[in-house]
Amino acid sequence: MKAANIWKEILADPKGKRHLLEEIKKLAKENEESTQIHFGTSGWRGEIGSDFNLRNVKILAQAIVETVKSEDKKVLNAIGVNSFNEFKERGVIVGHDNRIFGEEFSYGVISIFKNYGVRCYYAGEASTPEFSAAVVELEAAASVNITPSHNPANYGGFKLNPADGGPAPEELTKPIETVANELIRKEQRIDYPFPNNIEKIDLTEIYIKFIKKREMIDLEKIRYFIETEKPTVVIDHMYGTSRGKLTRILSLKPDSFICLRKDNDPLFEGLSPEPSENNLKLALSYLKENSLGFAAIIDPDADRVRFADLKRQIPMNYFGAMAFYYLYNSKGLRGVVAKSVGTSNFVNAIADSLDVEVVETKVGFKNFRPYLLPNASKKAIVAFEESDGISIQNHTLEKDAILGVLLAIEIMANFKMELSDYLEHIESLFGRYYSDRTGIELSREYFGEHIKEKIYNFLNKFSINDTFELGSLKKTISKIITVDGFKLVFTDGSWLMIRPSGTEPKIRIYVEGKSEEEKSTLLKETKRLLTELCM
Repeated sequence: MKAANIWKEILADPKGKRHLLEEIKKLAKENEESTQIHFGTSGWRGEIGSDFNLRNVKILAQAIVETVKSEDKKVLNAIGVNSFNEFKERGVIVGHDNRIFGEEFSYGVISIFKNYGVRCYYAGEASTPEFSAAVVELEAAASVNITPSHNPANYGGFKLNPADGGPAPEELTKPIETVANELIRKEQRIDYPFPNNIEKIDLTEIYIKFIKKREMIDLEKIRYFIETEKPTVVIDHMYGTSRGKLTRILSLKPDSFICLRKDNDPLFEGLSPEPSENNLKLALSYLKENSLGFAAIIDPDADRVRFADLKRQIPMNYFGAMAFYYLYNSKGLRGVVAKSVGTSNFVNAIADSLDVEVVETKVGFKNFRPYLLPNASKKAIVAFEESDGISIQNHTLEKDAILGVLLAIEIMANFKMELSDYLEHIESLFGRYYSDRTGIELSREYFGEHIKEKIYNFLNKFSINDTFELGSLKKTISKIITVDGFKLVFTDGSWLMIRPSGTEPKIRIYVEGKSEEEKSTLLKETKRLLTELCM
């Protein structure tokens, strides 16, 4: 059977069909199915046992080596080294999340690098922000993290970070893709043995040193607040790499937080392990009335986080704006706000009142790089995206859910109030914004350029001042933004955005309305319209 068919059985009955994971592991090791390697918004992703197999993962590692070995000046500049010899000496950190075959994929990558004399550090199971911090702290040349982030259990992923710890830019990934796809086309076989005497490192210990050195988070204030006020902080780890990290960072007792889904389950109970409103319901059920605290859910590689308390959900559209307001007013940080184009305009209203520039980028955290670099001319106070990723000034160039939770506790400690109360205080000053997102998932076989063409051909018919009808809503278009996908901004300030995913076979939908009812209508009618177009 093909891996795709086995995965369908497993995901339809995670408990009953768990034993079939052994078949997937066998296919991941032995299957040599070709693929077209492409780095999306956050690395290359594929289905474990199908196109994401040991051969293709090793070919990609080989392509990295050959691309750097060419010593093209643009490539060397993009990865942050002066020569291939420097790349070998500084070395590469390799590790994985908690999915199946992560260790074997990592060893496969290490076997390629070590064959060329590249120093390798093995991190084992670790989170994305820990890789980002460790690359900087160890002055390594790069890191490779075997993770597809929040994707379902059948996905595997390959994240590459250069020497500054940020997501790899296109100046690096494009030439690597070219070399990798040429090796695959030639049906290249790479049979280096798995390495012995692996140099193992503890990324959490390195991450703790990193955040203490940067002094952007007041760990002492957070620790004192938790020990004295004893807030109810519920963390759903979604069986991922964030488990055990917060108490270790804060030197607290294990029972200082209520930690859920912290055991091993590479199938995530059959759920799509993203920080969604629905997935957060379990953590919310542990909160009690009249008890200060919040619930948070973190995705498997700990680069996305969503919050809620008993009053309301607080997705990143709101929390990013809250973080900006706090960092600007309470910590005195100065600079710009960096946000992705699909993010709520709530932060724009706040920034405008403070005369702070807002920079809107393409979707994908890698696009925040110019604003998070230490020597940036426009340095971001905060950088965040609607898909629950955040970083702040003088922190990692990768999004960081662990940072997000620490910052949420610090805000609560500083004001002795619920997160929702702090949010409502800000809304009383700048107004309330109603944003949401959804998507249409297509089969991997059906999703392609023809679908994108259908959607863009339809949207390209519209111009500024045209009327756009969605169910009972009639909107006049005031602005059309095509920096990433298609965003229609209407004269009343509401908007919708449609964008094909760069990592999954999905069409993503983002909306913002003037009321809860309008938001729901925009979301529902846009999804209906796109479903009809994709048929």
